[in-house]
Amino acid sequence: MRFGVLGTGHWAQTVHATALAGHPSASLAGVWGRDLAKAKALGAEFDVQGYDDVAALLDRVDAVTIAVPPDVQVPLVEQAAAAGKHVLLEKPIGLSLAEADRVVSAVRSAGVASVVFFTFRFQTGTSTWLTQAARTKLAGGAGSWLSALAGSPFDSAWRRRHGALWDIGPHALSLLVPALGAVTSVQAGGGTGDTVHLVLQHDSGVASTVTLSHTVTPMSTGIEFFVHGDAGRLVLLPDTEHPIDALRVAVEELTAAALTGGTHPCDVSFGRDVVAVLAAAERALGTGCRESV
Repeated sequence: MRFGVLGTGHWAQTVHATALAGHPSASLAGVWGRDLAKAKALGAEFDVQGYDDVAALLDRVDAVTIAVPPDVQVPLVEQAAAAGKHVLLEKPIGLSLAEADRVVSAVRSAGVASVVFFTFRFQTGTSTWLTQAARTKLAGGAGSWLSALAGSPFDSAWRRRHGALWDIGPHALSLLVPALGAVTSVQAGGGTGDTVHLVLQHDSGVASTVTLSHTVTPMSTGIEFFVHGDAGRLVLLPDTEHPIDALRVAVEELTAAALTGGTHPCDVSFGRDVVAVLAAAERALGTGCRESV
């Protein structure tokens, strides 16, 4: 399957384009960017053409991977889906429920396959953890992701504006929701910087807690998730060192969904469910009350 990469930033270069260029069953056919010079430079690095016209690239591919800010991603998904191209998106799929609904509508109307790149969901360690969790009568769970965004390659305007909730919150939900069930309500409290603390009520009747931050000191960073139940405590330490391998798996799974006409567990509908929880958490931060999803 021929893929185009939409985006020219750090993640587009080091993960999306790199993963596709070395993929055993997919090929990188071109790169699009809002800045033609950057698109051509990234394309030259992988010996493919750079474009600033999305339609011109779409004419040469079967699918696209998208690595741009969420608000930029929405119209690109609409254009790609309308052209009949399968889509591999970044999370979150929008910065509001209205944006997420636009993405879902575009994909469903076009009948194309979709996968949202919740990185940890495409790793063997996570699959094993979720399988173990499914065999356990669970009573709850928790997650903590503390990072220092300033000065990192991910220190972008949209992340500074929307904070850890919208950037790494989707990853947390991509782990706790399949383990514990859909989230029905959220309570939230703010800490220092962009730190947020969430209490999630799940439709299985259990609750989980999540702490997210992009503003801790470098010595305080780390990621840990766990669920607990009748078989004890199941801990997951997500792998943040091998996103290229994870993206290659996501590409394989998108290709399979496209060929079979099936849906993927991390498709845009799941992505929309994640946005709904984030929006409820944002409301809870403002009201100080529990908010329904």
